[in-house]
Amino acid sequence: MKLETKYIVTPDERVTLSHHAPSHTGIYKEKRDTKRRLKKLHKQMLELQELLYAESQHALLIILQGMDTCGKDGTIRKVMSGINVQGCDVVSFKVPSTDELSRDFLWRAHKAVPQKGHIGIFNRSHYEDVLVVRVHELVPKQVWAQRYQQINDFEKMLVENGTVVLKFFLHISKDEQKARLESRISDATKHWKIEESDIRERAYWDDYMQAYETVLQKCSTDWAPWYIIPANKKWYRNLAITECLVETLKKLDMKYPEPTIDITKLRIDD
Repeated sequence: MKLETKYIVTPDERVTLSHHAPSHTGIYKEKRDTKRRLKKLHKQMLELQELLYAESQHALLIILQGMDTCGKDGTIRKVMSGINVQGCDVVSFKVPSTDELSRDFLWRAHKAVPQKGHIGIFNRSHYEDVLVVRVHELVPKQVWAQRYQQINDFEKMLVENGTVVLKFFLHISKDEQKARLESRISDATKHWKIEESDIRERAYWDDYMQAYETVLQKCSTDWAPWYIIPANKKWYRNLAITECLVETLKKLDMKYPEPTIDITKLRIDD
């Protein structure tokens, strides 16, 4: 089974995250076992990105979600290494501004969707409005409960207009998160990464797991699937996501556009 389909959540599938092993590494035992495969995939990724840009008939939206320390930033650095940065945009979704709160919850996501020919990466996303909002009871249940269908409709509209949507839940264990947080405390070069909120949010781990299970069940669709990516091993996380991106872009069967002028008549003066 290809990695592309191994971790996909089928529509309406009941998801229990405790049944998904965050340390799973498939047929690979160590990081070095994946280097040749990853190098080949990165080369293909660069070629496919150039096709995407040249054809300009599709956009690719990558959504990264997960608990603190799950590796969203690392995924962006490693998976997208070597691609043309002019055709890739990264948007981080922080606490909404006053302006954003005065509009519908999807507004800030919609305006950040990549244009055709480009790759867009959401570091967190509109899903915060059924995760953080739910866990901390920032709005009534009757408000966030209707957002799942609104999100599905929004993503379907994007797909129908040429945007490919791929969503990755970076699945780490609670023990792995503890180790990564402790590393940030003990390593002076990582002090800038840690905030008190990281520790506070850990206390809501079980609530977040329930919220994510609902998201994965209700919002993995044929047009915008969720993938549960084992993320305890960073090197395997990177391989799994890169392979999924490459296989998805291949399916678009993209072609370079025909020239708009008669190439045979062009002459370059000395």
